[in-house]
Amino acid sequence: DQVAQSLKEVEQREKARGKVTLEDKFSQAGLSIDRKAYYIASLASAVGVGLLAFTMIGSSMAVIPGLIVGGLGLPNWYLGMRKAKRIKKFVLEFPNALDVITRGLKSGLPLNDCIRIISAEAAEPVKSEFRAMMDAQAVGLSLGEAIENLYRRIPVPEANYFGIIITIQQKSGGNLAESLANMSRVVRERRKLKNKITALSGEAKSSAGIIACMPVAVAGLVYFSTPTYIEKLWLTQAGQFTLIGSAMWMLVGGLVMRKMINFDV
Repeated sequence: DQVAQSLKEVEQREKARGKVTLEDKFSQAGLSIDRKAYYIASLASAVGVGLLAFTMIGSSMAVIPGLIVGGLGLPNWYLGMRKAKRIKKFVLEFPNALDVITRGLKSGLPLNDCIRIISAEAAEPVKSEFRAMMDAQAVGLSLGEAIENLYRRIPVPEANYFGIIITIQQKSGGNLAESLANMSRVVRERRKLKNKITALSGEAKSSAGIIACMPVAVAGLVYFSTPTYIEKLWLTQAGQFTLIGSAMWMLVGGLVMRKMINFDV
């Protein structure tokens, strides 16, 4: 009953967190900036891409897509890229941190001392995340609340499982070292399975990349061989609409292929 109640409380807190804010995206990407700096960078990117599109195509019709891509697309893409890279590093190092906690608990160290060791000696970003947990406890938060903030900064199942295990152990007891050892083994097996899926889907990803690059490559070859033949695509209004429509359909096709060959483990 205590375990079921603890799981229910964890689920309720997960639902109460609500939508991810822009500040949460900054922390997930490992950036120490504010909204003002982000908006200024987005505006500069929008102006730059819009001017580049106008210069290349020579039509005001290309400015609006350029502004949208530069102001909304590129900043979000950059945040997503930083977030994915940081999460990948965290998942690779997190099992080692769990092993350190397990060995420390078996040798008689308190959990807080184990976390302090990781915050001083582990690799990034695990080191900074566990240091943030120690800082949160220093200002009055409990260990369970500090670990919940870890999942907000690193939104992966591994961080969520870690918080659930600590919360249940604090309320209902149990062998924490054994639970964390089992979790470390599960995390490593998940990583092995993900690497296997990545290897098996490599051929499909290569094919998708080749298909996506072919139109651009063919257009470039035609331009260098006979420029007057293809320049109507950006010199005439019909050609400009054709380019915009083709780019949109290529984007849709790329997103569909990406969805088909990406697997969550």
